[in-house]
Amino acid sequence: MSDTPELVAALAAIVGEEHVTTSLSELDRHGHDESAHETVLPDAVVFPATTEQVAGVVRVCNQRRVPMIPFGVGSSLEGNVTPLHGGVSIDLTRMNRIIAVRPEDLDATIEAGVTRRQLEARLREDGVFFSVDPGADATLGGMAATGASGTTAVRYGTMRENVLSLTVVTADGEIMRTRSRARKSSAGYDLTHLLIGSEGTLGVITELTVKLHPLPEATASAVVNFPTVRDAVEAATETIQMGLPVARIELLDEVTMHAVVLRSQLPMAERPTLFIDLHGSAASVQEHAAALGEVVAAHGAEGYEWTTDPTEAKRLWSARHQVYEATIALRPGCRGMPTDVCVPVSRLAECIEESRADLDRSGVFAPIVGHVGDGNFHLTIVVDPTSAEEVEAAEALHDRLVQRAIAMEGTCTGEHGVGSGKVRYLPIEHDAETMAMMRRIKDAMDPLGLMNPGKVLGPAVP
Repeated sequence: MSDTPELVAALAAIVGEEHVTTSLSELDRHGHDESAHETVLPDAVVFPATTEQVAGVVRVCNQRRVPMIPFGVGSSLEGNVTPLHGGVSIDLTRMNRIIAVRPEDLDATIEAGVTRRQLEARLREDGVFFSVDPGADATLGGMAATGASGTTAVRYGTMRENVLSLTVVTADGEIMRTRSRARKSSAGYDLTHLLIGSEGTLGVITELTVKLHPLPEATASAVVNFPTVRDAVEAATETIQMGLPVARIELLDEVTMHAVVLRSQLPMAERPTLFIDLHGSAASVQEHAAALGEVVAAHGAEGYEWTTDPTEAKRLWSARHQVYEATIALRPGCRGMPTDVCVPVSRLAECIEESRADLDRSGVFAPIVGHVGDGNFHLTIVVDPTSAEEVEAAEALHDRLVQRAIAMEGTCTGEHGVGSGKVRYLPIEHDAETMAMMRRIKDAMDPLGLMNPGKVLGPAVP
């Protein structure tokens, strides 16, 4: 961009010279996320500290017709924060204040740059917790922007169910609050949920009021292995259909378990496995754990044991959260291409089984992990980036996976978001009228097309 010095000077006037940079290392850090998508450098990176400063930055970019890309910690997985057309990366990590925690109302107000673990540490002293755990130590603003979820979504919901209100800077630099702190409201359009999952294409989220939950009196954790992936998925499906109050129920196939055992050194069987948590009172978790034992036994479970020891449970779930790194380590020098789809729970076993058969035929290496309680599962496709043949086969496999999920009345992404990586699938998943409505909303809220351009809907139709 030829006028970058003038742009930097205008931004520095708002946030201070030390909080604007064009250094190559920072441009590179803000030019990609954790995905395998190509890096594209922004023209500058700015670090505002307040909502008012964000509004000032947006007004400068709007006046100069410069693209704006909100950035948290870059842990997204579909090229969500890549500045496809250059512009200014708005890094919100300085906005990391926990403004208020209200245990009596079970909510908290935080700035967008607060990370999940930062909030978790603050909440412990009040005996409450924030339930959405995507694994990465992402910022809450980024989690809202991508509509993130994670292991506990089966009981507590995703970001959509756990955000009450947002403060947002609109494309023209105005500051907007989407709604009050009330637990429910019928007053007007639901702007909160419109902004959640919009990936910075409709505005910049700067503050959130989120729901909190009381810490459970007791937790029972179990690791159960099965003869086949179908057995494990059908056990999980029956558990959900019976209404057992599982807080987490995760599937790891045998390849993933092999990787996890190697990395964690835990003495676990390398077979299709469910990781399960039950929350409740001391009496209820024992009762539900016994009922769960009957369900999994009917599906061929082996070695069903459960524990209420928090230290042991943390050790088990720590192994689960190392899945991505453990999987990549199985092929040194290769890269991961993580992806996810989500289908109705009744179609999950079929979808996973067909996907496994496809994997076996293709020769692509892609272990499976699933949030099977809500029909969401992931493939970490591990490829040699120097092999054009491997990359082509991996992309073809990914395409078939998404097409299969959509054909089963599912979605191209349950939690990673669309970013730039899944733009081409939206017109397949949604009819023309729905796509046209989304485009009208985008055009109304961002008429110049400067907010994270190229994401979610892709380029505007000429």
